[in-house]
Amino acid sequence: MTTIKEVRAEIEKIDHEIIELIHKRVGMAAKVLEAKKKERININDPSQNTVVQDRAVDAATEKNLDTSSVKEIFEILIRMSIERQHELSGEGNLP
Repeated sequence: MTTIKEVRAEIEKIDHEIIELIHKRVGMAAKVLEAKKKERININDPSQNTVVQDRAVDAATEKNLDTSSVKEIFEILIRMSIERQHELSGEGNLP
């Protein structure tokens, strides 16, 4: 029989994996910024933001997850990437 402590330890491990993936995703901002500069695309690209959110909602639907919550999570991830790109370009407000 599984104890609550064991379940919580497993959740903690998953939480660390999620943080690592967020770090990896935000870390892609430098590559994204470089490509956007070459292709003369603004840092905030609303059409691409929509593509990312739609893709996330579709994936959430397939997994029977709350799509509005997943959309909110991806709005945050997109915002984090945009903020990092602004920071890297010298326009950011982050330390």
